[in-house]
Amino acid sequence: MRVKVLSRNPDDYVRETKLDLQRVPRNYDPVLHPFEVAREYVRALNATKLERVFAKPFLSSLDGHRDGVNCMAKHPKSLSTVLSGACDGEVKIWNLTKRQCIRTIQAHEGFVRGICTCFCGISFFTVGDDKTVKQWKMEGPEPGEEEEPIHTILGKTVYTGIDHHWKEPVFATCGHQVDIWDEERTSPKCSLTWGFDSISSVKFNPIETYLLGSCASDRNIVLYDMRKSTPLKKVILNMRTNTLCWNPMEAFIFTAANEDFNLYTFDMRFLESPVMVHMDHVSAVLDVDYSPTGKEFVSASFDKSVRIFPVDKGHSREVYHTKRMQHVITVKWTSDNKYILCGSDEMNIRLWKANASEKLGVLAPREKAAMNYNQKLKEKFQFHPQIRRIARHRHLPKSIYGQIKEQRIMREARRRKELNRRKHSKPGSVPFVPERKKHVVAVVK
Repeated sequence: MRVKVLSRNPDDYVRETKLDLQRVPRNYDPVLHPFEVAREYVRALNATKLERVFAKPFLSSLDGHRDGVNCMAKHPKSLSTVLSGACDGEVKIWNLTKRQCIRTIQAHEGFVRGICTCFCGISFFTVGDDKTVKQWKMEGPEPGEEEEPIHTILGKTVYTGIDHHWKEPVFATCGHQVDIWDEERTSPKCSLTWGFDSISSVKFNPIETYLLGSCASDRNIVLYDMRKSTPLKKVILNMRTNTLCWNPMEAFIFTAANEDFNLYTFDMRFLESPVMVHMDHVSAVLDVDYSPTGKEFVSASFDKSVRIFPVDKGHSREVYHTKRMQHVITVKWTSDNKYILCGSDEMNIRLWKANASEKLGVLAPREKAAMNYNQKLKEKFQFHPQIRRIARHRHLPKSIYGQIKEQRIMREARRRKELNRRKHSKPGSVPFVPERKKHVVAVVK
C-alpha cells in the first residue's frame, strides 16, 4: 500500500535568525494564476498612488547670500562641492553633504554675471559688472594669507557670461562679442562676432569640444567652430533666447530656453525646425541644464517654478515650487543624476530630488527588487486612464494654474480663428504650419 506524505523542507520557510525577513512562498505555475493581469493592474495602481504619497522632493535650503543668486557652477571632480555667485558680487562655495557654506569671496563690484570651473578642478573663473575676469584657487588661502585672485583681466566692456573648455586650458567669455582666451594670456586668442547685439550666454559642447553656442539679444542662436575661428550658422527665433545647454550624450543636440515661455530642442545639423518644442511654463524660461544621462533636462523660469522635461516629450514630467521661492534665475543638475539645485531671487539655493518619490540611502536587496518590479508595472499600465490621471496630477500655485487656463483659452481661440480663415478662403491659400515651424524665423549659414 502506497501512502503520499506531505514533505516540507525547513530551509524553504524557516528564518536563520529572528532578525531575518519572513520568507514568502511563491508558486509560479501560470495555470494557478488565472487573474494575472487583473492582479498586476491593482499592484500598478497601488504603486502609482504610493509614488504620489511619497513624493517629497524638497530636501533643504542653503541660505547665506545677501542678494539674489545669479549663477551657479558644479565642481568637475567633487560631487559635494557647488559654487554660486550673487547679485552683490559675492561668491560662495558650498559643501552639499554638510549643507553649509565653506568659503565666501567678495569677487566683484556689482553682479556676478557668470561662474565656471576649470576642467581639472584646481581653479574657477568669475566675470562681473566691473568689466573684469578673475581666476581664483579652489582651495582657500592659508591662515594669515589674504583672499586674492590668481589672475585678473580687465576688459573694455561688461562680460555677461563665461564657460570653460572641457579638456583644454581655454575659456570663452561673451559680452558684445565672444572672446576665446588662453589661461596663460591676458588678451583673447580670437574674437567671434555675427551681428551687433549683446550676447547673454556662451556654452562649449561637452563632446565635440571645439564647438560653441551663444545666445544674443537680437533673437539669434549662433554656433561657432573654434578651429576655424568663424561662426558656422545661426537661427533666428520669434523671441529672445536666454541661454542654451548642450546634450552631454548627443553631440549635435542642444536645448534653448526662450522668452516665449517655451524650450526648443534643436539638432544643429537641421536648424530649420526644432526637434521638439517643450511647452509648460507660463513665463520666460531663464535657465536650463541637462542631466548627465542626456535623457532629461531641468528648466528654471520667471514663473517661480522648476520643471523637469524628458528630451523627447513636449510636456514636463515634474514641477517643483514652494510658497517662498521667487523667480528662479539659475538651475543645475548634479553629476550623480540624483539631485537638482536652483538659485532664486530671494537669496536661497534649494536642493531637490531629481526623482520626487525616490528613497534616499542604502536599499536592501528586497527593497530594490520591489522597486524595480513596481517600476515595470507602472510602465506596463502607464496608458491606462486611471493610472495616467494619478501619475500626471500635480498641485500648482494659484497664479500658475490661472495662467495655464488663460493660455489654453488663447490657444483655442487662435486655432478656431485659423480654422475659420481656412474655411472661408480659397482652398490651399491658407497653408497648414506645424507647431515646430511656427517659432523659427530664419536660418542663416
